[in-house]
Amino acid sequence: MFTSQGPTLRELAVQALSSIEDGYDLLAPKFDHTPFRTPTRILHAVAETLRGIGPFDAGLDVCCGTGAGVETLLPLCRERVTGVDFSAGMLARAQAAVEHRDGGPAVEWVRADARALPFAEAFDLAVSFGAFGHFLPAERPRLFAEVYGALRPGGVFAFPIGAPLPMTSPLYWALLGFDGAMRVRNLLWRPPFVMYYRTFPLRGVLEDLRRAGFTTRLHPLEEFGRRVDGSPHWCLVEARKT
Repeated sequence: MFTSQGPTLRELAVQALSSIEDGYDLLAPKFDHTPFRTPTRILHAVAETLRGIGPFDAGLDVCCGTGAGVETLLPLCRERVTGVDFSAGMLARAQAAVEHRDGGPAVEWVRADARALPFAEAFDLAVSFGAFGHFLPAERPRLFAEVYGALRPGGVFAFPIGAPLPMTSPLYWALLGFDGAMRVRNLLWRPPFVMYYRTFPLRGVLEDLRRAGFTTRLHPLEEFGRRVDGSPHWCLVEARKT
């Protein structure tokens, strides 16, 4: 799962016993060599779908990490792209990694908590990749309300989401075990490290988006195929501010 350039087992253990912020500060230099980074294939599929929804002037990557989502937004936005994250280490890595293109949109980096975004109706598009496991279900309404407030009227909040895994999948049991281990860790150790893979179900997410004021639409990401029942393995959630 990890390349030779990725973190060692000891480094992962230290990260896991830290706070979320401190853990990602520690992981930042090697984050792109871990399976935690959103795969390029998903980023490309999302970008292709968003091209059919745009154009956009200003884009926001919520919980931008090392900047892969910001790079995805650059060809889609005409004026500026902003990456926001509360880890100073991740932002520093992103700023070093994302190359500014002459004549392209401006790029800016903001350190802030996604649950308290310092923006008001500033963006046409907001995206997020791989960050939702860091928010408990009870925090979703606040998170979605903050994104809603950062968008201009008619703006879009978009993110990929995968179909539930079947119980016959080894990955289903691996993620179940991981979430169980994290719950035990958070019962026994402080500060907590919130990272769960099974707390972001589509039905509940759509309901929370609608309560925040969004209208929602699903776009199948056909590149990833469909399940036996005909439903897509992956889709893009388009939540539009009304």
